[in-house]
Amino acid sequence: MDGILSITNGSRDTTYVVNFWATWCSPCVKEIGYFEELHRSRVDAAVKVILVSLDFPDQLESRVIPFLEERNITAPVMLVTDLNYNAWIDLVDPAWSGALPATLIYRNSERVFLEKELSRNELFEHVDEILN
Repeated sequence: MDGILSITNGSRDTTYVVNFWATWCSPCVKEIGYFEELHRSRVDAAVKVILVSLDFPDQLESRVIPFLEERNITAPVMLVTDLNYNAWIDLVDPAWSGALPATLIYRNSERVFLEKELSRNELFEHVDEILN
């Protein structure tokens, strides 16, 4: 729970893009490259991308790490180990049903929560709106 709080309440000068995903989620796999592209392209713009895997903790070595290596993912990745989702989902957004993919974009009091697959353009447009 502390990890979830740390990524949903970041510093004031940074725009955070937190994507909740899993290797077994087809729409997540489809969009993860857009988050990596955002991570690599916005280094100077105070944008921090964090990928939060909801794969089972015992699949870290067998599934998550190989998936990330195969796709050359360099954005920071966290693995949720608290499988009691109902205890922390509302901390991300009270409207979140728990479906994947889900993305939280925020800076200060500006917050956008998207419980759907994003296109590259949608992702970059939402980030640009918060940056400007």
